Amino acid sequence: MNLEGCSAVVTGGASGLGAATARLLAANGVKVAIFDMNAEKGEAMAAEVGGVFCNVNVTDEASVDAGFAKARAAIGQERILINCAGTGNAIKTASRSKEDGSIKHFPLDAFDRIIQINLVGTFRCIAKSAAGMMTLPPMENGERGAIVNTASVAAEDGQIGQAAYSASKGGVVGMTLPIARDLSSEGIRVNTILPGIFNTPLLQGAPENVKAALAATVLFPKRLGGPEEYASLAVEMCRNSYFNGEDVRLDGGIRMAPR
Repeated sequence: MNLEGCSAVVTGGASGLGAATARLLAANGVKVAIFDMNAEKGEAMAAEVGGVFCNVNVTDEASVDAGFAKARAAIGQERILINCAGTGNAIKTASRSKEDGSIKHFPLDAFDRIIQINLVGTFRCIAKSAAGMMTLPPMENGERGAIVNTASVAAEDGQIGQAAYSASKGGVVGMTLPIARDLSSEGIRVNTILPGIFNTPLLQGAPENVKAALAATVLFPKRLGGPEEYASLAVEMCRNSYFNGEDVRLDGGIRMAPR
């Protein structure tokens, strides 16, 4: 896909993996819309890349609809969607208190929240973006668009306390090929990245000894991943027209231990 002059939507684009991808897309001549709930950072990122910020909650259908309407009015119908919006938690399925021996289970509302953001929110944006892409004329090779999702190595190596997070990311992996098949006749490609341990805002506030211990678990190179490395793969998945229906780990060879 020739990226020059295309439009893109990046969810979770105000920081971390999404921000790095927005920057690289813009550097390749793409007009970028930032979907995020952090208005201050989102507006700043949109200004940096010469794009538009849309205050979007991916769990709310009206919010997503309004975001796509605003983005398309400003930069045109997107040919690229990068799904980086997501979150996590760490709660055991059931646990016993060390203080009094009482037993409690994973609160189901907390489980559902992660599924709604990471899995349903991702699918919501895919479905609405794909419908929009289908209105575009095909490019020279018959291609109409490219979608890149963000899962996690936790989809395959979920740790203790990650039942909700792993289920949500495993769902993203599991739906990649069926969606690619659904959209193949329209020339829309779908791929997913499974990042390992990346130096995103979630980890930047951690003590240096904690980050060093995490880095030591990576096969090579023994460091945290850089958001620009995620961005490089995401952009290549858009650019390379033979990249389709794939789930790719980007993790330095790490395999997560139980805890």
